[in-house]
Amino acid sequence: MGGHDDTAYAVAEPEEELAPIPDDESIAVCLVSGGMDSCVTAAIANLENTELAFLHVSYGQRTEARERQAFEQLADYYQAGRRLAVSIEHLAKIGGSSLTDYEIAVTDADLKSREIPTSYVPFRNAHLLSIAASWAEKLNAHRIYIGAVAEDSSGYPDCRPEFYAAFEQAIDLGTRPETHIRIMAPVISLRKAEIIRRGIELGAPLDLTWSCYQASGPACGRCDSCALRLRAFAEAGVKDPISYA
Repeated sequence: MGGHDDTAYAVAEPEEELAPIPDDESIAVCLVSGGMDSCVTAAIANLENTELAFLHVSYGQRTEARERQAFEQLADYYQAGRRLAVSIEHLAKIGGSSLTDYEIAVTDADLKSREIPTSYVPFRNAHLLSIAASWAEKLNAHRIYIGAVAEDSSGYPDCRPEFYAAFEQAIDLGTRPETHIRIMAPVISLRKAEIIRRGIELGAPLDLTWSCYQASGPACGRCDSCALRLRAFAEAGVKDPISYA
């Protein structure tokens, strides 16, 4: 199919043994939103590759400037020589999410709910991965890292492992025959508290991250993202280093 083999590549789990990649080809594209999950994912990617290309995608979200600031600080921390920040404002024009449409309120957290929350941005992660795949193919990178967490998938359908496995196949079918890119989601099976513990083990700068959906400082402490973060730090027995209203 399109010159590629038909193998269905599964999204790599943290415990999976990866095939070694030659040092001169060990560059990876790492999607970095500026949040806690992407920070820890970047820390893991930093261990597994000789060079990271940091990618940040804005889409007209409420905290766009604050997330961009976190991205730049994380890129500086990990000394990312290659960094790309792009905007896909059409997602805000499409609307349908409280993150991009100011007429839709950011609802207070309900961590017991299994409904798709108002913060869901329709098919957002497909847009992010498409940009990452284009850059990865240009750089001859073999891996794309994304900080997706299946704990979020009860609300966000594009955080499920099945989505990433399918998208990896789409990349394989839609790129040059010699292009082979794996989607790495190393924290996808972890609970948020486990992600924090892993980040601490790796010395990840969690104090530089930003998770709030609606405020740029201090964090609101009420939205789904803040609630998940606060609960995770409490479960991990660690004080959250950022400030809350």
